[in-house]
Amino acid sequence: MRLLVVEDEPRLAASLAKSLRQAAHAVDVAGSLAEARAKLGAGSYEALVLDVMLPDGSGLTLARELRAARNLVSIVMLTARDAIEDRVSGLDHGADDYLVKPFALDELLARLRAVARRIPTLRPETIVVADLSIETGPRTAERGGQRIELTTTEYALLEYLARHSDQVCDRPQISTHVWNESYDPFSNVIDVYIARIRKKVDQSGRPPLLHTIRGAGYMLGLRSEAP
Repeated sequence: MRLLVVEDEPRLAASLAKSLRQAAHAVDVAGSLAEARAKLGAGSYEALVLDVMLPDGSGLTLARELRAARNLVSIVMLTARDAIEDRVSGLDHGADDYLVKPFALDELLARLRAVARRIPTLRPETIVVADLSIETGPRTAERGGQRIELTTTEYALLEYLARHSDQVCDRPQISTHVWNESYDPFSNVIDVYIARIRKKVDQSGRPPLLHTIRGAGYMLGLRSEAP
């Protein structure tokens, strides 16, 4: 699933994102309502892991807004409050489930699977960039009908670039999305993964899709001439 974790406590947000990615989910993180609204406006998600208490307001407000806009994204609320009235309030505002902190990761994963099953209209996406096709359900990719074998991290990076095709993605953006870490200018890990993906995607005899934009970042898409 493609998930948005909305949690303002950095350690918990980072831990959740890392664990969910290890469980083969694509994860973005937002630390406030404003950031969550921006990410929701820029892309689609199958589920939200949404904290109630955020620095610029209540997660309940966002849940209510999404339902008013007929957005069917699954919502699992996180809160330290375990009173019955708090749970009822969360569900009344549009949450699909309600999890009290602290919680076990396995329980969160089980609840995410359960809420996703309740919305039959949600379906995996197919992302197409030229003759490259990415299936977000099984998390697979092929080009020209030929399967591309990718590791979990390679897939996450390729999907991110594909969702922003024909746009330049800089290294800090990539580091935050794929590794949930601040960009380290002394690390070459992004360049290493880009090289691996390029070797697999830009097969011999096909127009190159993965481009390095010098001084700016990387772009996935067809270009009439090399940058």
